[in-house]
Amino acid sequence: MPLVTTTEMFEKAYKGGYAIGAFNVNNMEIVQGITEAAADLNAPLILQVSKGARAYANHTYLIKLVEAAVEETGLPIVLHLDHGDSFELCKSCIDGGFTSVMIDASSKSFEDNIALTRQVVEYAHDHGVVVEAELGTLAGIEDDVKVKAEDSSYTRPEDVQEFVERTGCDSLAIAIGTSHGAYKFKPGTKPQLRFDILEDVERRLPGFPIVLHGSSSVPQEFVRMINENGGNMPGAIGVPEDQLRKAASMAVCKINIDSDLRLAMTATIRKYFNDHPDHFDPRQYLKPARAAIKDMVAHKIVDVLGCNGKA
Repeated sequence: MPLVTTTEMFEKAYKGGYAIGAFNVNNMEIVQGITEAAADLNAPLILQVSKGARAYANHTYLIKLVEAAVEETGLPIVLHLDHGDSFELCKSCIDGGFTSVMIDASSKSFEDNIALTRQVVEYAHDHGVVVEAELGTLAGIEDDVKVKAEDSSYTRPEDVQEFVERTGCDSLAIAIGTSHGAYKFKPGTKPQLRFDILEDVERRLPGFPIVLHGSSSVPQEFVRMINENGGNMPGAIGVPEDQLRKAASMAVCKINIDSDLRLAMTATIRKYFNDHPDHFDPRQYLKPARAAIKDMVAHKIVDVLGCNGKA
């Protein structure tokens, strides 16, 4: 099976009341952990690559790793550019074999966002590639995306219909209270997604797939593992998983997960070196790290996304 687009995936997810996991990949072990979990659970999958990951791992290597995952699993897999910040970057990924791209012009004015998004959409659709756009601005840090809390903004539901109609985008990322990165909300707070905004967007765009970024939950067991093995990571809480599951039962068809994978991998490697300070073979510490990612992804697929058995 070749790489696919999100079109059919999202149609099924919207009607079925579940979401597809969009997991960020950076190297072979991460790709393997994610796809092994999805294969065991027969789940559709979006593997996404940020601008930073593409610069780190090399476009060609990433393409070949994802193609190998398709061949090994037989799953429907989308290769997606996460947070593309220019037409040139999106074009390069489209020309290089990606089946989906995100153009993130959310920091620009409404009209400039529309203009750049429309430019990407026209080129992508001419090449059979789908486009995700963004309205509203999430706080937090993810690679080159850095937004202070005071500069973040919720999506305005009254803007979404005009934006989608004028750009022709295939899915829309909105801001309803999620946040990029591991340092999300201080302990003692109670994060609450703005379901009123989501409901209003769904009413204005019936059947249209919505995307949530910044949706990691920051599992505290991995924060503790890091701190118990030489780290100094501040406590933080992420987006409550029951709220993500509720969003997945509504119009949200794609939920991005990155920080949880990084935490699982880093915590496992730190513990391994603490327990085996004289080991130096990468295979010895990357194998349990890969297993930790697999377990994390399996949990997300079953308990948060609800897309197990939907491939």
